[in-house]
Amino acid sequence: MKAQSIRNWYLVHKWTSLISTLFLLMLCVTGLPLIFYHEIDHALGNSVEPPEMPGAAATASVDDIAAAAAVRRPQDAVQYLYREPEEPEAWYVGMAKTVDAAEATAFFMYDARTGEFLHEYPLQQGFMYVIYRLHLDMFAGLGGTLFLGFMGLLLAASLVSGAVVYGPFMSKLKFGTVRRNRSPRLKWLDLHNLLGIAILVWVMVVGVTGVINTLALPIFGQWQSSELAVMTEDYRNDALTEGVDHSVERALETARAAAPEMEPGFVAFPGNPFASPHHFGVFMQGNTPFTSKLMTPVLVDAATGELTAVAEMPWYVTALLLSRPLHFGDYGGLPLKILWALLDLIAILVLGSGVYLWVKKRNVSIEEKLAALRPAEDKFPPLAARQSQEVL
Repeated sequence: MKAQSIRNWYLVHKWTSLISTLFLLMLCVTGLPLIFYHEIDHALGNSVEPPEMPGAAATASVDDIAAAAAVRRPQDAVQYLYREPEEPEAWYVGMAKTVDAAEATAFFMYDARTGEFLHEYPLQQGFMYVIYRLHLDMFAGLGGTLFLGFMGLLLAASLVSGAVVYGPFMSKLKFGTVRRNRSPRLKWLDLHNLLGIAILVWVMVVGVTGVINTLALPIFGQWQSSELAVMTEDYRNDALTEGVDHSVERALETARAAAPEMEPGFVAFPGNPFASPHHFGVFMQGNTPFTSKLMTPVLVDAATGELTAVAEMPWYVTALLLSRPLHFGDYGGLPLKILWALLDLIAILVLGSGVYLWVKKRNVSIEEKLAALRPAEDKFPPLAARQSQEVL
């Protein structure tokens, strides 16, 4: 590869890294506890485990659970019910000022077997909430989320350019060499390069899935304005279904009959943006670690309990649903989470060493930098390569 081309790739790597590193370092640091979000929540007392009842199946009426939640907060509306695939013994109920409000007011946990109230999750408070918001949007809303997505794109450019320049700069050394007998800066440069190449694929996967996650609101907004709008088009000009006995249990029975090999994971109440004013939106999930991350929307008429439509999610929503667990390693149990955490720690070391190398480089004179970058031929000769490693 020609020297000019190497310098161009190096400049791409340098500036994309400099612009994004501090934000990426923040994302890696906040992402570490988020990998163990559920475990930390339990340790802090923010969440509880359903009591053990060997052999007991979920028999409590979902209508009774929704009604009990409404009694607890009569000034609010039930927005949705939610169920974790790994925790079928519990139903979570989301409450808000109105069924279509953007911000929740309460999040209750009920035993799916007995209907007993178990816990109220604390909203918008505590250590994990601060960590989550920093990682999500830096408390800046959608603008902050999209900004972090752009930092993820810079990360991808930095990784590609870093891989390109790694070969020529290390062509005279064996792979994995760390020159411990040289200057501290050179040792950190070798370590930075080695660890960066070692976790390149993982960082690219986490970075790309992170970028996809930042587009969650636009992605679901597109689905609601297109596919969901088509599914409910025949009801567009009808009056709202008010004063009707909306049975969640009946809607679940209809959804299970329409997708018999799946289980309901999320139930949006009529008027919620994920349903319609006339329908329950029942989102069905598979029974395997992979299919449990996907959703099939089933619309059920809230007044009659009859099936209105079943549809597959479009590819862009499927990509979002799969990117979420892949981003946090949340699809292979605790061993995979531990692996994700170790790789995240290495990424923090790579980013931190990059900052260190840039700061140390400020002490190198401009004459040395130019001498190191001035090749004698189209390709870096051995001496120039060694100089460039010392300086760059």
